[in-house]
Amino acid sequence: MNTRDVSLRVENINIEGRIYLPDRGKRAPYPTVCVCHGIPSGNPPDPNDGGYPELAERVCSEGFAVFIFNFRGTGNSGGNIDMLGWTEDLKAAINYLHGLPEVDVSRLSLLGFSGGAAVSVYVASQDRRISAVIACACPAEFNFSDPLPLIERFRSIGTIRDSDFPSSAEEWNEGFKLISPVNMIDGIAPRPLLLVHGNKDDVVDISQAYRLHARAEESRQLIIVDGADHKLRKNDRAMSIVIDWLKSWRSY
Repeated sequence: MNTRDVSLRVENINIEGRIYLPDRGKRAPYPTVCVCHGIPSGNPPDPNDGGYPELAERVCSEGFAVFIFNFRGTGNSGGNIDMLGWTEDLKAAINYLHGLPEVDVSRLSLLGFSGGAAVSVYVASQDRRISAVIACACPAEFNFSDPLPLIERFRSIGTIRDSDFPSSAEEWNEGFKLISPVNMIDGIAPRPLLLVHGNKDDVVDISQAYRLHARAEESRQLIIVDGADHKLRKNDRAMSIVIDWLKSWRSY
């Protein structure tokens, strides 16, 4: 496969990413997957974990172009973690992919995890350029009654980097509430939607997956992965389900 690093400028913030393209022997344009990571936990990285690049390589090996990137406040991207800002980052990623000749814009899917899944649902509900959505370990809603402890936690793990951010804790918290997937998920239909959740998820309770499935309209599917926890990216069975599902609609 072929890769190249990408830097997008969004609201004066650098958003860093990488595009993966199948071997030149395969024919472009390719069905494309844009991967949206979750909210960082702050735990030390596992040296044996290949992270999202490993997932991108796995999906790309099946004939898909894959784009991974760091939302603002994470990784090598600039800025501070902010849910409404994350929606702007994803919109910029979609715009970038739509400008690539290697991308089949009629087959562009979002693959989101946890907070990234929530942002994927929000953006896809309003952007008809998205062909399909896979939401892994997706919360139904965010409901932080007091945002200050969360802000301090994000500051301590380096996802809030500026001492004067946010200018208003209440407005920052409203961003989380605004993108709550349970209020937006019905806007994805009739496009395909796959919800994947582990029945051992101790971060986002499985009941939230059932709420989302009930609220979604036609063309939706819910798969519960027995024994899986919140980190579905690291679960081989869950990712096999995701890839098989992607391959099943690739030719549509």
